Amino acid sequence: MASPARLDTDPPHMWKEDSIEERGFAAALICLEGHYQQSPVMGPQSMAKIMSLISKTLEKTHTYKDVREILSKNLRIWIWLRRAISAAICDLNEKSLGVRSEPFVATKFIDITTPEVTALIIKNYVLLKEALQMLNKLMHIARNLLVTTNPDIPQNLSATINFEHEVIEAICLCVNVLSKGIDGEMPEDDASRVKLNEITELYKKVLVTSLQQAHNWIAKNDRNKMTFWYRVFIESPDVDSNPEHDDRYDIVGTTASPRCLYLQEEVRNWIKRNTVMCRSAAAICQEYFDAKDPEKPDLWFPHQNTLAFVYSDPDATDETPSTWDPDAKEKFAQDWHYGRVSHELDVWWAQARLPNTSNMNNPQFPTAFLNDKVRQCEEILMSRYAPPESPDDPGDGVEHHADDTNTVQEWPTQPPQDTPHYAPEYDEYEEEPDDDDSYGEGPMTGLLTEVPNILDPKQIEALHMIIKSCILDSAGSGPTRHGESLQQARCRIMLATECGRNLLREMLVFIAVWEKDEHSLIFQISAQIVHALHESCLIHHAWEAVRSPKDIMSPAQTVLLRLITYLARTNFLPSINYNPDPDPDGDPETRLANPDFRLGRMLHHFYTIFRNRIAPECIALMRIQGQVRAETIDPADFPADNWDLERAKDGLVQFLDFLYTIADIITLRQHLIDYDAVYDLLKLLEGLDLAVERAPLPITRRNDVTATASTSTSAPQPSSSSNPPPPPPPPPPPLSEPPHEFPWAGIKGQVLSILAALLQPPPGQSSPGNPAVQLQIVKHNGIVALLNCCLYDDNNRFCRERTQLCLKWLMDGSPDAAAFLQNLISTNQNRPAATAGAAGTPAAAAGSSSSSSGGQTQSVRVDGVPGEVKVQVRSASLPAASAAAPNNNNTTTAVYDRRGRKVDDPALAEIMASGQQHRGGEQFNAELFARRFEEKTSRREELVNDLLAFTISGGGESSGNTHHHDGDGTEQVDADETDDDEFM
Repeated sequence: MASPARLDTDPPHMWKEDSIEERGFAAALICLEGHYQQSPVMGPQSMAKIMSLISKTLEKTHTYKDVREILSKNLRIWIWLRRAISAAICDLNEKSLGVRSEPFVATKFIDITTPEVTALIIKNYVLLKEALQMLNKLMHIARNLLVTTNPDIPQNLSATINFEHEVIEAICLCVNVLSKGIDGEMPEDDASRVKLNEITELYKKVLVTSLQQAHNWIAKNDRNKMTFWYRVFIESPDVDSNPEHDDRYDIVGTTASPRCLYLQEEVRNWIKRNTVMCRSAAAICQEYFDAKDPEKPDLWFPHQNTLAFVYSDPDATDETPSTWDPDAKEKFAQDWHYGRVSHELDVWWAQARLPNTSNMNNPQFPTAFLNDKVRQCEEILMSRYAPPESPDDPGDGVEHHADDTNTVQEWPTQPPQDTPHYAPEYDEYEEEPDDDDSYGEGPMTGLLTEVPNILDPKQIEALHMIIKSCILDSAGSGPTRHGESLQQARCRIMLATECGRNLLREMLVFIAVWEKDEHSLIFQISAQIVHALHESCLIHHAWEAVRSPKDIMSPAQTVLLRLITYLARTNFLPSINYNPDPDPDGDPETRLANPDFRLGRMLHHFYTIFRNRIAPECIALMRIQGQVRAETIDPADFPADNWDLERAKDGLVQFLDFLYTIADIITLRQHLIDYDAVYDLLKLLEGLDLAVERAPLPITRRNDVTATASTSTSAPQPSSSSNPPPPPPPPPPPLSEPPHEFPWAGIKGQVLSILAALLQPPPGQSSPGNPAVQLQIVKHNGIVALLNCCLYDDNNRFCRERTQLCLKWLMDGSPDAAAFLQNLISTNQNRPAATAGAAGTPAAAAGSSSSSSGGQTQSVRVDGVPGEVKVQVRSASLPAASAAAPNNNNTTTAVYDRRGRKVDDPALAEIMASGQQHRGGEQFNAELFARRFEEKTSRREELVNDLLAFTISGGGESSGNTHHHDGDGTEQVDADETDDDEFM
């Protein structure tokens, strides 16, 4: 294909002083451009020689620094390299997607079906394989040429000829092809599948190399960073290139997004104003331009661009202050006087940041607000299949305030006017049950948005490093003369645009999909990116941007909170003299510059989310489960499935982990105490008691399964020598538990750990417990909820140990808690013995065990043993020997356990007696059952008796078991992902 761009641009005298590497590489590039433009196509032998030249050049740029220095400072090499890559990309577009692209024209995302792409790839397999290998080598060389002693020279030279255009085109080509093949069906024959997989892997290599080249091109260069940011987030191939005057990006929360046209033009003007070069690069460009014939057009060297003639003067300073003239007639002059990146961006950030001038002093929601929200969540969940109400209906059950018309971003913890809905509106998406975008809303735009869905953790490192180097303050060059941080400006652009928000969502989900732990490189870089969001006061905006209306917490939000929890343990540590707001009446900008103030408001915001949305919706689900258990609701009417419940549990687990991390930091613990977090935690415990039946010991269930299996296998099987029986049918697929029996496993342990952290004494002391938390627990009737956690529950192991720790610090130094427990025990002691014995609660068991008569028979529940067991409890003053001695007056031999208690249950007595007479497997089973019975029966009695003795004695170190057993294992560390892959 002939093109006017192929005019001779290099007179002979320009090559006289070139090295052999420069001449050989340039000759190969010239041949490649003609080959891919089909004017003419080279044969296999010529192509093999060209491939050999390119491979040798690649090896030399990998190995020899002097070769990189020579090639990187040759502007003609950069021009021919761009021309060859451009021709290769045009050829690949035609052979892979059926549409040949044009040089200098940005490619859009192509609407083509997967079968068509697959057919083209298999048809052109040989030519595609050769072209992709060549393109990958050329991009490798371009990447290596940016690694020199003075990288700003090749960075400026490549920017002069707009080399980044070809990098963007290569990324767009790879995303176009790979995103079509991900969801498509593979060919039926093996040969076609092998070909398709091979081409797919080659495209991934080109994509990775292109990202690595982009990373080297923007390194420590603010102008190149902003240009790349502009191309991928503002001028992405799938966004409207001609927006209307008042068009805005999609709204997030209640803040109006920036106007597209204004942001686009202001960022483009900033790039023009900051198009400067170092003196060496400017001299090279001037020399090349002087040697050219001015009468011959050169599209590959845009000499109209001022980049070749403007260089930075280190002695030049400009002290002009930043001024914004809203009445200016010329936009470029208006932006020039403003000096900053974008006035439109600054206006948006002033409203979208958290906190802003309108919400710096908002209080936390009161605890009484939780019950109303739980009730509303229940109503919404139970009416999820009902027809939607009229949008004109003003009745939302929430009282609005008079100042409800504020247009700026309001603090999300303001009273109810900000959150009229406390659960997702399911009616919005009932018509799309097969929506694959489980964590997004509608199609996701952005050049880089699909990259996390294409690459694996090792391949995607370059993308994360690009984002980090563009927004992390430590990777920037400091503030500009107007006091603006360009790193934070790019961070704001990322969250202000749809393409940036979509990419952030996919990067967060990537961590969840690949299950990356805290030691992996991807997780560490993602944590640094989240830290940059915190520095820009935009974490809350990111939280809302990755939210899904159909989930209590979307997967992206869960990962984001996990990263914040990690940063709370490592980076967000408060100062020694922590004061979240030293000057409440001071200047807002000064308060916002205080890191302690930002940290305190961030904690305020996330606990508001917990009380405002997470806890109410989870408790509402638990209460509905309780209604199903009480048979007041049909199980078929349960409003959620296991998938919804798993996501809700994952989000709740992560939130509780965040709260435990905050409670474990002494200086931040006071925030949770001030918010009265105890109330929400106790409500969770009560909801779990209503929703889930306690699971017995696992051994009981294993014995039941074994018995069932032995019974089924012992049945005779008819057989015939002439007609052999048919093969047994395959086992049925495992059935999941019905949603209304969802166990919420492990939640109680987390809640109790947070309560123990809040109750623990000050550092260096072992007693007494925190008096404020003690009063809160007593005030909210939390002792009963804690005592209910003493019963064994296989869904929440080690809860008894955590409860003992909570009760120790609750009783230690708290006369109110001691009096409450004393009244509880006295009440149970005055009840009839039979009623107390059958109550099955720890307090009832304590009252029955305090009887002075040793021969009273009771029916008690034993942890891990289904049903009730009749036992005869001896008096505490009765010697163990006399209790265990046989009674000569009885004609039958009584059976006693190891603690001297007579067993009246005939079945249990027979099992225990047989265990004393037989050997082998029967004796083992009987002894195991008896030992479990002996160990578990009196747990509740012992605990309450110990607590009673503790309160009578006034406290001390000998009360109860103070050890905190944790059932979590040691987390395994993934293999190191930072293998030697410098990509220069």
